[in-house]
Amino acid sequence: MSRLALRERLAGGPAVLAPGVYDAMTALIAEQAGFDALYLSGGAVAYTQLGRSDVGLTTATETADVLARITDRVNLPVIVDGDTGYGNALNTQRTVRVFERAGAAMIQLEDQTFPKRCGHLENKTLVSAREMCGKLRAALDARHSADTLILARTDAVAVEGLDAALDRAEAYLECGVDALFIEAVVSAPDMERVCGLFAARVPLLANMVEGGKTPVGSVDELSARGYRIVIYPGGTARFVSRQLQRYLASLKTHGTTRPLWDEMNDFNTLNELVGTPGLLAQGRRYEG
Repeated sequence: MSRLALRERLAGGPAVLAPGVYDAMTALIAEQAGFDALYLSGGAVAYTQLGRSDVGLTTATETADVLARITDRVNLPVIVDGDTGYGNALNTQRTVRVFERAGAAMIQLEDQTFPKRCGHLENKTLVSAREMCGKLRAALDARHSADTLILARTDAVAVEGLDAALDRAEAYLECGVDALFIEAVVSAPDMERVCGLFAARVPLLANMVEGGKTPVGSVDELSARGYRIVIYPGGTARFVSRQLQRYLASLKTHGTTRPLWDEMNDFNTLNELVGTPGLLAQGRRYEG
């Protein structure tokens, strides 16, 4: 699915389910599993590249580097988390240009102050709606293609309440953004209210965080409610981290990987997964 195809898909049909990925291998496995789009979060970059929390420690360049490696390996559209744009309106324009060159299909920008923190952590702070609107207009002006979509996120629910978040979302929509993301909605009735106000006018994103503030639902349930994009941004990192804890504890205890062989890809299976035979065959075309 191309950038244009993502725009067309969001205009009709069931919601797009985008799993969180954090490198080229997780993106490749997601593509092989049959997903239509991927989501790269700033949190996933912080967890896997820095071994740190999602509190604004990553840079635009670090995220763009991960994004470029993903888009070089897979053909799926990637929704990428641009955090706050990493600064003011001019910083935001640079972020959009860098992410677009790296292959982003949709770029998410939020109204927290810089540095930001995960949307499901406490004690967030916001820039003014006026400042955020300036950053969104700057982002829209900076993109080279209208098929590079701009997603506006507000974190106002946890800071100012749902009414204020809805007011901000309305203002951001008036700026001309392509999609809206009202973060950390805390109940099903509130999700219904969000969808009642916006679902008929603009694609809405639902963020499913295991253990987070928003009730977790299936893509079918959320699609029926009116959401057009459903993401599980950190699920991959949470699952893999749990399995790695188990694997490494077993290796330390037993001194061998043998107890877990039935749960692992062996050497040949992993090479099949990443396409080693095809890559070697391609290389032979250029020999001699």
